[in-house]
Amino acid sequence: MLFDDRLATVLRLGATSETGQRTQLRQLLDLLGSRSQQGAPNEDIHDQSLMHAAWLRMDALAQHIPAAERAAIIREPGWRFRNRELLHYLADHEPDVASAALSRAELSPEEWTALIPELPIRARGFLRLRRDLPVDVEALLDRLGIHDRGLPAPDAAPATSDPAPATPPSEAAPVSPVVPLRPVQPAPGAAASTNRQDRESSERSEISALVERIAQFRRDRTEAAEDLELAPRLPLGEAPEPSRRPATAFGYVADAGGRIEWASSELAPMVIGTKLLRPAGMSPSGDSAALAKAFARRQPIFRTPVVLEGAPAIAGEWLVDGEPRFTPEGHFAGYVGRFRRAAVVASGADAAAAEEADRIRQLLHELRTPVTAVQGYAEVIQQQLFGPAPHEYRALAAAIAADAAHILAGFDELDRLARLETGALDMTAGEADLAALVRQMIEQLGAVLAVRRAAVVLTKDRTESLLLALDEDEAEALLWRLMATLASHCEAGEQLQLSLTPVFEGPTAMAQCVCDLPARLAALDDPFACELKPTDQAISAGPFGAGFALRLARAEARGAGGSLNLGEGKAVLRLPLFTGVDAARHGVSGQTPHRL
Repeated sequence: MLFDDRLATVLRLGATSETGQRTQLRQLLDLLGSRSQQGAPNEDIHDQSLMHAAWLRMDALAQHIPAAERAAIIREPGWRFRNRELLHYLADHEPDVASAALSRAELSPEEWTALIPELPIRARGFLRLRRDLPVDVEALLDRLGIHDRGLPAPDAAPATSDPAPATPPSEAAPVSPVVPLRPVQPAPGAAASTNRQDRESSERSEISALVERIAQFRRDRTEAAEDLELAPRLPLGEAPEPSRRPATAFGYVADAGGRIEWASSELAPMVIGTKLLRPAGMSPSGDSAALAKAFARRQPIFRTPVVLEGAPAIAGEWLVDGEPRFTPEGHFAGYVGRFRRAAVVASGADAAAAEEADRIRQLLHELRTPVTAVQGYAEVIQQQLFGPAPHEYRALAAAIAADAAHILAGFDELDRLARLETGALDMTAGEADLAALVRQMIEQLGAVLAVRRAAVVLTKDRTESLLLALDEDEAEALLWRLMATLASHCEAGEQLQLSLTPVFEGPTAMAQCVCDLPARLAALDDPFACELKPTDQAISAGPFGAGFALRLARAEARGAGGSLNLGEGKAVLRLPLFTGVDAARHGVSGQTPHRL
């Protein structure tokens, strides 16, 4: 029994942050791009409603993600684009998005023939940029008057139906006297029809050229600063050549022989043509055997050390990951993956901790697959998607699905801690009001703590707001993790005093939150390693207890540029304030970091 509920799972997720929205767009493109056509005979009403929901979610994401970024996501390798309905949908979007979609799609000749007449006129011209269309499709474009959008050279003479061979200036023939000739009269209506067709074709070519120039101008204007630094410059002496920073990561596609045939745009000239596999004895890294074995067995490549030679931006040691790719007929076509620099750690304990965190991440990756499968089958039974099921079985299936969700949530927290501690994950920048979040959480916790006459009390409440340079969702999760852990270990009648103040240490402006530790935690030598069970089970900061929650909160605070310290009966949380530099970066004017 097979059931694919990936689209429903993606649509159930709420994407509020910028990173989440881009991730959801990639997931929808991957699922919709390989999905059968909407309205297919074997598609039931449930599938049709899912497809309608998917189009609505795509419209919502298009309002939040700029066109240039959506186009870049569409151009990314590693996902199949074979859905004619998705291509028709994207062709109605901005020129950047339409061009990326029309250059990326892989349809059959029959699908191209059926789709092209339905495309907007401005979108059809993008197909002339492709050189891999079937002959029938090229003939259809010719019949529709869709010509190549390339512009002639500036000095080239306009093309004619019967061009004469060019004559060098030194051999130019003498000018002959004008001889009156009797013009040949065309057939009635033929001249007018020809002129009208030529005029319409000329207008279409000019419009297509204008659209392409506008799209190119937008791409050039939004080019990243690092791309500009990597662009070659002539040594004319007008300014010092910019420093070349070594690249930290880039995507690649390799053919069946191991030769890189595509790479990220900024590094493509430096790495295209490089072979991942080298003859025995010629590999500087000494890891050719591992790569050769992976190629021979068509297995994934994971964290295999490789040394690249060449330009300073790419020279040095790399870790390469890759997944094997195959043609529709099942033939091995090479690998698609990513190069990344190895994380630089000091040595000793730091190196051992980074290696242990990486092993944890690998283990979690292997465990997620079976747990997700169990959750999916449980939801199938509970929702009776394949037929009626007894209520007792449905209740058991609902409990299994809930347990699987808790397990996956725990995996996410373990993975987040591992990535934060190894520097693989950074906290998202933004703007959040720490004072407002603290008041909101004290009110939420108060309703539960009041039953045991305990409370978290905000003292010296003179701070109207403390704006953090941190995404609001990230700040709320960090603050709840800390406050819920402290509140869940309060004894009956215990009062925790909490204060908020801005702290200025030289050029650094920080928001400081100081809260009393509960007596149970204050009595411990190291609260970060405690295994105490919470006093109040109604308040939960995570599935692994107080010690883990506090370690994760400390890692999040460090990732945000702050700190979390526990000692002398106090928990001291410091996070960077939203300063004038942050305001300029976010386009905010006249914003003060705090108001007292």
